Amino acid sequence: MLAAWVLAVVGGILVGLVAQGAVERDLGRQRVERRAVTAVLVEDARDKVAPAAAAGDERVWAKARWAAPDGSRQTGLVKVRPEDAPAGARVAVWTDQRGMVVSKPVTPEEARLQAVLSGVLCAMVTAGAVTGGAFAVRAGLDRWRRGQWDAEWARVDTRWGGKTG
Repeated sequence: MLAAWVLAVVGGILVGLVAQGAVERDLGRQRVERRAVTAVLVEDARDKVAPAAAAGDERVWAKARWAAPDGSRQTGLVKVRPEDAPAGARVAVWTDQRGMVVSKPVTPEEARLQAVLSGVLCAMVTAGAVTGGAFAVRAGLDRWRRGQWDAEWARVDTRWGGKTG
């Protein structure tokens, strides 16, 4: 059990650090690849109503067009505030390298927090899995030992003149 605890702690720390690094790299890559561009609304969004499922978010979907990094024109739906969105209005959107609309990249502080939380979660899951596996192995060994003890007791009890009761 001591070895399992050591493996759980060391393995959890290592897996947590690897997960944290992976999340930091991915979010850093997103900050580099995403860029803000200006889109022009091609439809009036002032009369649209925000979906009921988006509690606290009054923005609505409106059709807009923007230029992709390769210079091609892209058209798609973007989220805008209805009161600021007549047709022809300019709005800022975030795009990826292909020119597709994506969410705004997280700030370095938010990325660090997400990476740390992901690392802690992965470390806990790893430590829990190792500890659970160790307890399962221990339970199997205990069951095997009880079976051996029952067999030995049956032999000893028979040598002493049979079973009582």
